[in-house]
Formats: sequence, structure tokens, C-alpha cells
Amino acid sequence: MMPLRKIFAIPSCLLWSIASLAQQPQGELQKILTNLNGSLNFSVKQFNGTDLVSRQLFNNDGVLNTSTGTWALQVKNTPVSGHPEAMDIMASFRVEKGLASSSAVDASFDFGKWSRDNYVLVPASIYNGNRYRSIGDAYSPAYPKDMYYNPSVPLTISNNPRLAIEKGKASVVQLQTGNAATPAMCFFSKKEKKGFIVLTGQLTKLGNNGLTISENAAQDSCTFSISAPAVRKLAPGFGDFHQSGDLAPDWKAGNEISLHFRVYVFDAQNIPELLTKFMQIRKELSRPNDPRNILPMSKVFEVVSNITKSRFVTVPAGSYYLPENNNDFQLGWVSGMMNTYPMLALNDERERNRVAAELDFIVNKLQGKSGYFYGGITAQGELRPEKMSPDFKLLQAMVRKNSDALLWMMKHLMLLKAQGHGSNIKKEWEEAAKKLAEAFVRTWKAHGEFGQYITPETGEIAVYNSTAGAIAPAGLALASDYFHNPAWMKVAGDAAKFYYKRDVEGQGLTGGDCGDISQDANSESAFGFLESLMALYHYTGEKQWLNMAEVQAALCSTWTISYDPVFPEKSAIGKLGSHMAGAVWASIQNKHAAPGICTASGDYLFKLFRATGNIRYADLIRDIQHAQAEAVNMPPNHITTNNLVGSSMERIQPSDAEGKSSIGNFINTRNSWTETNGILMAMELPGVYLNTGSKKIYVFDHVEAKIIGNTLSGTTIQITNPTSYDASVSVLAETAKQAAGPLSYTAFVKWPKVKVKMGETVKVNISNTGVIALL
Repeated sequence: MMPLRKIFAIPSCLLWSIASLAQQPQGELQKILTNLNGSLNFSVKQFNGTDLVSRQLFNNDGVLNTSTGTWALQVKNTPVSGHPEAMDIMASFRVEKGLASSSAVDASFDFGKWSRDNYVLVPASIYNGNRYRSIGDAYSPAYPKDMYYNPSVPLTISNNPRLAIEKGKASVVQLQTGNAATPAMCFFSKKEKKGFIVLTGQLTKLGNNGLTISENAAQDSCTFSISAPAVRKLAPGFGDFHQSGDLAPDWKAGNEISLHFRVYVFDAQNIPELLTKFMQIRKELSRPNDPRNILPMSKVFEVVSNITKSRFVTVPAGSYYLPENNNDFQLGWVSGMMNTYPMLALNDERERNRVAAELDFIVNKLQGKSGYFYGGITAQGELRPEKMSPDFKLLQAMVRKNSDALLWMMKHLMLLKAQGHGSNIKKEWEEAAKKLAEAFVRTWKAHGEFGQYITPETGEIAVYNSTAGAIAPAGLALASDYFHNPAWMKVAGDAAKFYYKRDVEGQGLTGGDCGDISQDANSESAFGFLESLMALYHYTGEKQWLNMAEVQAALCSTWTISYDPVFPEKSAIGKLGSHMAGAVWASIQNKHAAPGICTASGDYLFKLFRATGNIRYADLIRDIQHAQAEAVNMPPNHITTNNLVGSSMERIQPSDAEGKSSIGNFINTRNSWTETNGILMAMELPGVYLNTGSKKIYVFDHVEAKIIGNTLSGTTIQITNPTSYDASVSVLAETAKQAAGPLSYTAFVKWPKVKVKMGETVKVNISNTGVIALL
């Protein structure tokens, strides 16, 4: 729904229920805000285009007289049951008489005694206020010379909305709710040891709400505002800004609009406690979302594996599965040695031989003298450089790609053994994995970090800083166990502690591991670091990693859409009626959500759920899986990419970063990484999970399942398939004792499958030891 120039009277039956007749800033709400030297004010803002002409405040009686009319404000403040630190607020603005041209209504939290050191968060858009050095004015800007071979390089981001890094400078961040994974604004005050979160709805009938953060030049006061509608001077793009095209509507007597929001002010000792609180309450205003069961995971596996099978090529450079939409090869990140893993899981001789050919190609053509790999190679055999500067000639490669290479190489070796094909493992593959692990260890011991870009020829760090090596501890942990080298596990643990303390605890963000951004905060490093923390917990059993993983999962939740956004009715997503809660935002530069985690199944979230019993982690990965399925092209009734059957692409766009016409529309192309993470979820997540000890069931697949009977010897469940496709549903049933232990990385190989035809219901008996029998 787009903002309208004109609005009309609203039938009383559609208005929010407003109990009080006057503004209520005092009482319990004021007590809550006083803890942060805050107050709540309401106003009407008049604009000339997007230029603010005036702002007029309502008085305590809820009345505002302007030169052209009279407004009335009705506010209801309701304590939130079970949350003494929270208040639910409903504010209704009405023109009683006269007119108001080009106006928007606004609710503002004003904070005095503000500190620039406060951590400021808008999910998927603003992390630590984005108060960092900024470069460029476009997508993926070139790095200046001073960022190369400089251990003291400051964290550097693209040209994004941000609070001023300079002291003595005022700044403003203007967003709309479509820019946020959850419509929320948050901050943590280290001085006050308090956290603040305000949740609001996506939109009113005027369009998306505005989210504005304004800091004064002295940086000792700050305002967090929610407006209806959003009226921004500039809209943020992919590392730049453009004219927003926002319009405030004209009002006449009888026009009325309501803003609904909820505020939390709570004790918090650090940034992790703010993040943890956010994950707990992020759905409380929007309420639980409603994922649609439309595409069984087994069908995803079938259609995506068919795509990958058809894209194996032999070119002058070697033999491999095509990573993207050209013949060149890219390692890790979004493609190479990731899409091979599902092919290996097929346990098919032809595909196993093809995977072996690709591993040979990678080991022989891409590994540098240092042990690190180059990031890619053309079909003709020319190595592809990454983030180069004309001042430095040695070819560079992403640390992220090398981290992926180590993790996925180890997973390939482990899977071959689990399938009984250990004899197919070549010594050259294992030696290459060892060399890569040793390269990471050398870098860590020399520099105490992994950097963002390295030179595979020498092993030197070319660009320092960032969390680009977020997945490296996971790869080192797997390699340590596989090759029986405990020293590597020690480095993995030390690196994970470093990233957690510096980036998660210290800055409330992770970032810089994508090849098309600067060192911007992003989701991929957040999820990748969670992979590492759960790997360390898997192999050591130490609770410290589990505790860190819970905080990291909360950070991941800030990148994941928590509700089902309303898209324009005529957009592709709007026409499909897709429920997009669970879409994962890319980065603060690339202002769009995508279908799934780049590039992983997110099984570590399932493992975190098993280890803690916290259902929020299961809900998070369930949401991600279902949003991914919504983006899959399944003709004739679910067209997304207009491309191959089973294809998908990386745009789920709630924002106007690419223009208002792009909201809710897919792009006619495909991205292999979105297809790969779909098939990985179909493999590495169970369709139905049952804890036979607690008798609790959780469903990840697009089926319905429930317990219909319990006996001393087992549990009977019923599975219904409401989709238009036959399903083969994997079932993981385990005892409470089994659930308390680590889950093998290749456990999915042994999960039994239950076939359920479309529209069919079957009953299954599961013994207390996990044996499954159809009834």
C-alpha cells in the first residue's frame, strides 16, 4: 500500500478503540521513560514537498489549534500483562474542524542526557548507530589506498543512513518501516544500564510509517519518532541516497488516523542483553505470523537438485557445477563447493564422480602457495582478483570464501565417510584442507585476527578488520576433530572469543564478509558466526559457547523479518499473497531481504533449539524456511522468477531502496545460492521433530503433524499434507538423553522418511527409541 495524497473519513467501526479523551504522558508511562530521562510528545508536522515547514505540539489536553484548523488527540496507555517494564500506546489523531495541508502526525520519544556512546539499533538498517567511517556514494565502493595493509584501519562502511561519527555535529536518520526487519527502534545506555525498545506497526491507510532518529549537534539529546505516513527527504539506496518521493496528505474535518506502538524500558547490563530482549519481544505487537504450507521440503530437494544436475560443465579451466548465471567459477560465499554438497547427499554414483571432479579442480587450480584459496577463476582458467587496488598488485581473495572453503571441504569429507564412501576420499583433498587450516592458524598467531582480504600467494592480510572470518572457527573446529589436531580447536576458540568480545559484545554487530559490501554490518556474518559458536559447543560441550550462541541468535533475529509485511496489491508478492516473515535482510548497504541464509541451512538454529529447549530458535529457522519456499518458482500457480522450475532469486523487497516500483517485485533471473540454501534446509532440517521423552513435537516441513496417542512404549503421530505436491517427510525422533547430546553433522543421512501424498493423512507410531512404523 502506497501513501495517498488525499485521505477520507474512516468509519467508526474501523477506528482503534480509544478509551481516554486526552493525552496521558504521566503515570506509569512517564515513570518508565524517566528511567532514561525521556518523555513522549505528539505533534503534527506540515511539509512543503519533503521539506519540513512546521512542527506543532499537542497540549496536555490533547488539543492543537493551528491557523487553519483544530486537531484532537486521544491516547490510551495500557500496561502490558507480564511486562511491568512495558506500555502499550494507542494514539488517535483527528481533525475536528478546518483543514491541514501536506501534514503528517508524529509520536516522539525525546531523551535528554543522551550520550553518543549509546548503542542504537534499527533491525536490518542501523547497528551501533552506523556511526563509522563511510566511503563512496554507490554500490560496493572501491577502497581507498589507506585501507590496504593497514592493521589499524577503522571499520569502514558504505554511504548508509547513520549518526554522525564526528563530535559536535547534528545528524538525522530517516527511514520507513519497509527498511526494517522489525518496525522498531532500540538503544542501550551503558551509563544508565537500561535498554529501550519501541515496536510499531508497518503502516496505516496512509502507507508505511516513518522511523526517524534525530541527534542534536551537542550529541546530548536524541529523539526517536514514529510518523504516519513516512515523509523522508531522501530514501536510502544501495550505498547512496535518492529523492524519496514521499508525500504528506491533505486533511479535512473528520479525517482521523491511529498510531499503535509499544515501548519497553528495562534493565540491561550490556548490548547482548538488549539483543536478547529484542528477540523475546520482537513479535509481541505484530503477534505470531502465519507461515503457509505450500511446498514440501522434499519437493524443493527434487526441483533444485534437477537444476544443479543440469548445470555441470567441462570448460578449459576444469569441471564443475556452474555457480551462477555464467560459466566462470566462484568458490564459497554463494556457490562453489556449496551446491556440490546436496549433490553428494544424493548418494548417486554419477553425481559423486562429478563432485570429485570439482574437488580436484578446486584443489589443483585455486589453492595458493600460502594454503589460502583464490576466490574464483574464469572458464578460460584466469584467476579472478577481489577488491583490488591499482597500488597493490598481488591478487587478493576474500577471507569469507576461504572460511567457507574449509568448512564445506570438511563437511564433504565427513559426508563421504557417513555414506560409506570413505575410500573415495583422496589424499590430495585432505592435504589441501590441512594446508588451509594451517594458513588460518598462522594468520591468527601472527595477527590475532583473520582480516577481510588476504593474498593467497603469501598469506598476508591485505585488508584488516571486519568479521569476515566469522565461519573460520567452525571450519577449524571440524578440521581439528577430523585430523585429530587439538591446537586448531584452541585457535578456533580464541578467534570466536575475539569476535564475540570485539564485535558482538563491543559493537552489537558483525559484518564485512560479503564481496559486494565494505565492512558494513550484515546478516551473513551474523549467521556464520552462530555456525562457529555451535560448532565449538558441539565439539567441546562447554556452556560458554552455548551462552554466546543464544546472544548471537538474537542478533540473527534482528536481520530476519518478524511479521508478514503488506506488499502492494499489484506487486508480484502481493498477487501471490505470500507470507514473507522469515525473509533475511542482506546488509545495511544492500537494503533488501532474501529467501534464506547466504549460504546455509541454518541447522545450527535447530541444534540450538535442541540444546536449550527455547522454541524461539525453532520458530526462527521455520520462518526462514517458509519464506524461502514462497520465493521458489513453481509454475503454473506460483510464478516468481519466470525462470527454471524450482529457481529462486535474491530479492524479497519491502523497501523502496531500488525505487517504489520495486517493492514486492521479484527480478526475472535466478541466484544459485538461494536455491542452494533451500535444498540445504530440505536436507539438514528434519521435517518433523519429536522428543519422545517430553512428548513434544515441532514441524519444520510444509505439513501438519500432531501427537494423537501416547503409550509406555511409544508415541503415535498424525501427519497431513495440505500442499499440492506429494511429500517425503523426514522424521527425527529422539529421547531426552539423545537430545541433550550433540547432533552429528551428517545425522540427516539416517533420518527415516514418511511418504504423504498431497491431501493425504497418515498415522505413524514412533517407539521411545525412535523406531518408526506406519499404521
